[in-house]
Amino acid sequence: MIISTHQPRKEIIGLALRAYGIDLGTRVLKIYKEKNGVVYDQKNILAINDNGEIIAVGDEAFDMYEKVPKSITVSFPIKNGVIADFSNMQALIQEIFRKHIKGGARGNKDFFIAVPTDITDVEKRAFLDLIESAKIHAKKVYIVEKPIAAAVGAGLDVKHPNGVMLVDMGADTTEITIMSLGGIVISKLIQIGGTKLDEDIMLYVKKTKNVIIGMKSAEECKTKLACANQGIEGKVSIKGRDLVVGLPTIVDVTGDMVYEAIREDLHAVMDAVKVILERTPPEISSDIIDNGVYLTGGCSRIRGIDQLMSKETELKARFYEQPEEAVITGLARIIEEPDLSELASSLIQTNYN
Repeated sequence: MIISTHQPRKEIIGLALRAYGIDLGTRVLKIYKEKNGVVYDQKNILAINDNGEIIAVGDEAFDMYEKVPKSITVSFPIKNGVIADFSNMQALIQEIFRKHIKGGARGNKDFFIAVPTDITDVEKRAFLDLIESAKIHAKKVYIVEKPIAAAVGAGLDVKHPNGVMLVDMGADTTEITIMSLGGIVISKLIQIGGTKLDEDIMLYVKKTKNVIIGMKSAEECKTKLACANQGIEGKVSIKGRDLVVGLPTIVDVTGDMVYEAIREDLHAVMDAVKVILERTPPEISSDIIDNGVYLTGGCSRIRGIDQLMSKETELKARFYEQPEEAVITGLARIIEEPDLSELASSLIQTNYN
């Protein structure tokens, strides 16, 4: 069984103890080093050959995505917020600390890992095992629930008794959370995020234009044209393969096409938000009426998402200026500010006879 204990972090005299915060996002991996800021911010992906040798990691590996021969595999080891490919994630962490982080392979370290709220003990254990087995000199591993980290990063006072509602719209998942007094009151994780919206766009183009486009092209359409409201102007010319003749072609994707592709999933997010609001205690509901709903995560950049949220919930939607940075910024504050240390829990493995 995994149990979490709130234990303050202690410096160990005579040892070079440092702390790292890791945001293991589905698409992007960010690492914060104590007193040094964010030292790694690249795609959470690696390319390996048939012999198990690492060809590339991060953005370099992402450049190879959907283009490699059969002898090379390009892998995203995190799926839906949890570790889906343990060995590849371990190899990726080792490679990053060996090659990309100065001094990363030396000395004892504390690690603060942001994890989703709605995951099992087994999935939490995987995060602990990952750091302990990666040969990166882990002294102690702490977990911070991702909504808590995102709220702290967005500048919210989660330790206050006032209730806070945060919707973190990430790459594979959206986590809807009610927080108060430094803890989670209610949380719901749904498997709708940026990747699902990319798939929606790919399927819509295939259905309406008989053209297959790649995930990167769909992401480009989302970034440039995605809007939660109909009527956005503009178009993007995308290269793909014509299903009828089987030859390369160019297709124009419009803002209305992207809206039609993603609108059902955006409304599914709104429905999940309303479900959480229906389960929220009355006193916290009054706080949320006053404070509104806070939006973080990369998908909160979709134009009009605040208007849709306000229309569906009758609450004010509030943005964080850099929504993709909220979690790693929160981890940095928890590491650096002693009064926030209680928001991190140390993981302990306990066996009962």
